[in-house]
Formats: sequence, C-alpha cells, structure tokens
Amino acid sequence: MSKPVRKAVFPVAGLGTRFLPATKVIAKEMLPVVDKPLIQYAVEEAKAAGIEFFIFVTGRGKATLVEHFDHAPELEAQLKAKGKDEALNQLLGSMPEPGRVMATRQQDPLGLGHAVWCARAFVGDEPFAVILPDDLILSEKPCIGQLIEAHEKTGGNVVAVEDVPREHTNRYGILDVKSDDGRLAEAAGLVEKPRPEVAPSTLAIIGRYVLTPDIFPMLERQEPGAGNEIQLTDAMAATLGTIPFHGTRFDGTRFDCGDKTGFIKATVSFALDRPDLRDGVAAYLKEIAAKL
Repeated sequence: MSKPVRKAVFPVAGLGTRFLPATKVIAKEMLPVVDKPLIQYAVEEAKAAGIEFFIFVTGRGKATLVEHFDHAPELEAQLKAKGKDEALNQLLGSMPEPGRVMATRQQDPLGLGHAVWCARAFVGDEPFAVILPDDLILSEKPCIGQLIEAHEKTGGNVVAVEDVPREHTNRYGILDVKSDDGRLAEAAGLVEKPRPEVAPSTLAIIGRYVLTPDIFPMLERQEPGAGNEIQLTDAMAATLGTIPFHGTRFDGTRFDCGDKTGFIKATVSFALDRPDLRDGVAAYLKEIAAKL
C-alpha cells in the first residue's frame, strides 16, 4: 500500500522579472489576488487536500514568504485591542501549525527540477506534492487533492494537465499519450516545450504534481535539458517504464499568474467568486464593457 501524501514542495525562488518593478523588493508569490498573496492560496489548497507539511524552496530576498506564515505580535495585538475579531481570525487561520513549515535555499537558478531536488532531505522516502503558486486554480475541490486521489488509484507519478492550443505547446511540458479515458491519460513519454509541429499531443502539464521519491535519483544526475536548466519533466520521463505516469484533467479553472493578463483575469474571477465583492465588481465590469 502506498504511503499517504503528507508533504508539499513550493518552488518559490524565482525572481518574478515579468512583474518588475513591483517585484524589485517583493517576492512575486506575495503579490495579492484580491486580498491574499499567491503563496497563501497555494498553501490553503494544500491544507484543504490534507497536506500536513509545507516545504518552501526559496532564494535571496524571499524571507517574507516564510514570515507570512508566522505570528505578527504587534498587528495581532492591535486587532485584538480594537475588537477586529474577524480580521484577527483570518490572520491566525492562515498559519499552519508550529513545526509544519520548512524552508531550504536554491542558491542557483538551475530550473524547476533542481528546485525540487533541493527539497529531498525534507521529503525523504514518501510520495509528495509539488505546487507552483504561479498557477492559481479556482475550483470547488482542491486541484492537488484531485491529483492525490488519482495517485491513490494509479500509483506512480501524477500531473495536472489541460489541453492547450497547438501553437502554445512550446510553453509547456507535453504528454505523449498512450491511453486516454477523457479524464486520466496514461503517458508513454513527455517532451519539454516541443515545437508545435513536432509536439506529440496538446495535453500540457501545469503546475501541480504528485511524485514518488524515485524522482530524486534522476534529479541527482543534474543533467541540463531545455533552456539549459534541470527539468523536472526530464526526470519524470526517465522513470517511465518503471514508475506509472499519468496526467489527470482537473475540475477547475487555471490562471497563469506569471503573466500579467492571467494575473488580472485571476483577480477579476476570484473577486466575482466572493459574495462580498461579486455585485460591485460585476456592476463595474458591465460599466466598462458598455464603453468599449
């Protein structure tokens, strides 16, 4: 019987250059969608799926990511003194239990595979989740929870996938599909950022993974791939034939918050999903649309 998925790795060492100058001194994962930073959405998704331990792979200038999930005594005291119990409860509710947050450093920007490899000592010999906060997913059921359920049925490595336009295959890891029931696709292989004319399918991997620790010996090789970076998809491909590999289409809407347009779409969509904001935001959107 497979061990339960209790740990999630959050690779958050990137510089966020597409959001300069906002990210000059603020980690891109701390940019807010409505009133919560991206990293908090990612952690809350993991918690809702039953994840118990949260592993941040950080870099220089990313200390606030860890501090966000710690106490802020002066702020908490002020909120309590002013009777702002709802705000205080929201603040405290975002914090994992003591001893549940861990952080390690990725000293050199050598790619996603290298970032995951940096977390190996914390992960140990258990299956684990990887969540990329840039991919924000609006769903009733946590996306990573849907992957964990698939992993419990299939074993091996499971990734979240969605169909993309063929002209966009060079932006993603793409599955070479062996079989597909419309929900779960078994992979015969995968290719990192293939040109549209040679892409084996249009089924793209997005930023949610459930992986077995068998991935670490492959990452240990430190072999550069596309973009001269250590690619996580290359390591997964190296386990094919020995470890089951599946892509699962998830229920929910994914927003690429590493892109400015995607970030704006996410902000609008998450605001419309909030009962306290929906009417006002919807009225404003109608007002804008009437002027276009």
